[in-house]
This record gives sequence, structure tokens and C-alpha cells, in this order.
Amino acid sequence: MAPRRSASISSRKQPKQARSTDLVAAILEAAVQVLAKEGAQRFTTARVAEKAGVSVGSLYQYFPNKAAILFRLQSDEWRQTSDLLRGILEDRERPPLDRLRRLVHAFIRSECEEAAIRVALHDAAPLYRDAPEARQAHAGSGRTMRAFMQEALPDASDQTRKLASDLIKTTLNKVGEHFSQTPRRPAEIAAYADAMADMFCAYIDSLNNSGGLQGGGLTSSS
Repeated sequence: MAPRRSASISSRKQPKQARSTDLVAAILEAAVQVLAKEGAQRFTTARVAEKAGVSVGSLYQYFPNKAAILFRLQSDEWRQTSDLLRGILEDRERPPLDRLRRLVHAFIRSECEEAAIRVALHDAAPLYRDAPEARQAHAGSGRTMRAFMQEALPDASDQTRKLASDLIKTTLNKVGEHFSQTPRRPAEIAAYADAMADMFCAYIDSLNNSGGLQGGGLTSSS
């Protein structure tokens, strides 16, 4: 049996005039409000069009289905987060561990500030997760972290750097998702981020001081 083809999640056309750009912006703003209020299960193009004050036909000129709208929201969130983190990690005027600490604080703060919409987008992920556009969006991710690891772990093997990069990214994503599920005060966010940054920095220091860097394995001590 041939695999089921995913519905297209690409925008039908790109706005070229100011009026069209404003229309798309209104649709996306309405989509955020509907998603935050109704959740992924009750999210529909009709609700978005009504909230935006436009016809469903006008909405369909730019987005073929609700998956396309949700993927656009997710893509925008990915891009904003990537731009923020890349700006921190590529700031070579600061030492690597200082950058890593700033990265943790920025990421955790961002997770908490946008928790509601992130949870809803996570619930909507099955609608676009396997689409070619989603795979393309992830294809270039990780380059910035790999370049950073070459600075942070100059004497480590590629395998060790990859391990460190994967561990930090996975921990940030999973712990940030869990931590942001509960409303947090700024002081609580800062304290939590400090503790996580301490952990990551100690890990990087241990790798730099370890005799098990060659070949990518971590030596165990008795």
C-alpha cells in the first residue's frame, strides 16, 4: 500500500501588497487568539476567519487548510527562537560558558512567556509533523550549536561534541516544556535558569578536563 500523502501546509501565495500583508497578519493574529482560547482540537479556519473579520474564502487565498495556518505559527516561533539563540551563541566577544549561561536564561524565559501558545502548537503538531515542509524547517537546525561546541570543547572529538550538543538541546527542550507548564514569577525563572546553567557549565568543564575526550567516549572513574 502506498503511503498516505500529507496535505499541503505551504501558503498558497505570498502577500505582495501592503493590504495583503495586513490581511495575512490579521489572520495570524486571530489564529493565535483562537488557538490560545480554544486549543488545537477546536481550532478551525472558520473560527479564525470570524475572529479576523474576513471571509473564509479570503483566508483560503493564503492558507489551504488549518494545518497550513498552524505550521506558519510554528515556523514563525521556530524562527524567532532560532534567531534569538543564534545571536547569543555567535557573540564571540563573550566567552563560551558565558554565552551558554545567557542561552539558558533566554530560552527558559521565552518558554515561560509563551507557554500557552507553545502547548497548543505542540498538541497541533500531528497535523503537520510529517509534511515535507516541516522536515525542511528542521534540516538546517543544529549548525549554530555545533559551531559553538567547537569553541566550547576545542580539544574534544566530534562525537563528544555531538553528544554534548544533543544532551543540552534535549534537556533544554524537555525541562523547559515541563517547567513552563506552571505560571512562574520572574525571580523563580531566573533561579531555575541559573541552576540549569550551572549544571551545563559544569558538564562542559568536566569534558574539557576529562582524559576521555579522544574517540568520543566518556571515561568512568572509580
